[in-house]
Amino acid sequence: MEAKIGKFFESVGDFFTGGDQIPWCEPDIVSGCEREVADAEKGSSDELKSECIMRLSWALVHSKRAEDVQRGIAMLEASLAGSGSSPLQVREKLYLLAVGYYRSGDYSRSRQLVDRCLEIAPDWRQALSLKKAIEDKIKKDGAIGIGIAATAVGVLAGGIAAAVAASRKK
Repeated sequence: MEAKIGKFFESVGDFFTGGDQIPWCEPDIVSGCEREVADAEKGSSDELKSECIMRLSWALVHSKRAEDVQRGIAMLEASLAGSGSSPLQVREKLYLLAVGYYRSGDYSRSRQLVDRCLEIAPDWRQALSLKKAIEDKIKKDGAIGIGIAATAVGVLAGGIAAAVAASRKK
């Protein structure tokens, strides 16, 4: 019985918090990746620099800090715009961009990007999981919006009914 109650509260919590399976990244990981990039800038190969920048991008878009997520999005967009990347690298960057936009609440942009990932690799499980999380979030936000609208209509109707009842008493 206790397990069922725990599962109920977990599912309610997941509804309000999102409950997705996308990992978060702690600030110390972001800092470590920033140090890696700075070290790589000091004469390392282009391949090593690129790997360090990808790790930093991953850490930024998975960060709990909105400003980190925005930095990650900007880095990835710049990287996609100016590179002759392989299809695998493009897929990875598109996926990370989709995560960034998902984290920042731009679900339609995130869905567009994850769809582009799936054009490159239709069976990619990470992208499929992200797409499901995006669609769940859109459905949940729609349900909350409908609830808010219904409540507003109810309050308005109640206010009108009270005003009519008060005017009839006079």
